Amino acid sequence: MAAKYTYGILILAFSFVLMPYLLWNATWFGKPLTDEQLTKALNDHEHARNIQHAFAQIEIRMEKCDPTVRQWYPQLVSLAHDPLAELRLTDAWVMGQDPSNRDFRQALLGLLADSNPMVQRNAALSLVRFRDATGRPQLLSMLRPYQLVAPADGVVKIRLKPGDELNPGTMVGKIVAGTQSREVRCDVPGSLHNWAVSDGTHVAKGDVLLYISPSPEMVWEALRALFIVGAAEDSSSVAPYARGVDGLPPQIQQQATLTLNAIRGRNPAPPPASN
Repeated sequence: MAAKYTYGILILAFSFVLMPYLLWNATWFGKPLTDEQLTKALNDHEHARNIQHAFAQIEIRMEKCDPTVRQWYPQLVSLAHDPLAELRLTDAWVMGQDPSNRDFRQALLGLLADSNPMVQRNAALSLVRFRDATGRPQLLSMLRPYQLVAPADGVVKIRLKPGDELNPGTMVGKIVAGTQSREVRCDVPGSLHNWAVSDGTHVAKGDVLLYISPSPEMVWEALRALFIVGAAEDSSSVAPYARGVDGLPPQIQQQATLTLNAIRGRNPAPPPASN
């Protein structure tokens, strides 16, 4: 009986070690893939995580300047039209790793008009690597409060309050119309600044529901990008961060100052008119 219980305990202990390992192995994108495995994963449209794993491995090879990675470039361009926003989001970032490829640039320009704002932002950030400033409106939007609009007509049922942290996919409330209820989910990361409507208000599709303050990560990335492609008219959006914003880390203020100086250096003020 003692041996029986000992074996049982050992098996149980082993399962505690094995299960986390299997979970980690199934979700870790750093696991190397052979060329054959990578090709198979990139074409596995039934399992999006396999495609994301392939994206991660392609990015690693691109960073190492591995010339064999070019064989998958046409698929990266094609996946820019995939119906899954999660894949377009990652694809937009990966294509930015090789700014020498014209097809990538064209695909990224198209993604600036994507239906998902996070895809638009990743495309704009990647275009900066091409020294392409076409995505400046998207970069500037990352510095400003985001307006979340009603996806349908109905009565608003508020779930979260100002100050709550938000991530893409976070449910902020619902829109109720008769017996139908539709969840309202956040599109971008940040914090809930304020509701534009009260709980129980009837709204129409497209009405502004709430404002989202940008996350520190979004502000940081936008400032770094505008350091390279920012124009004179962008100074007014950068200046508040150079003065400092409560709740944001000090390195953001430092980066904003650097960005503001870079913009002004590229666009010096005209000399005062002489009498």
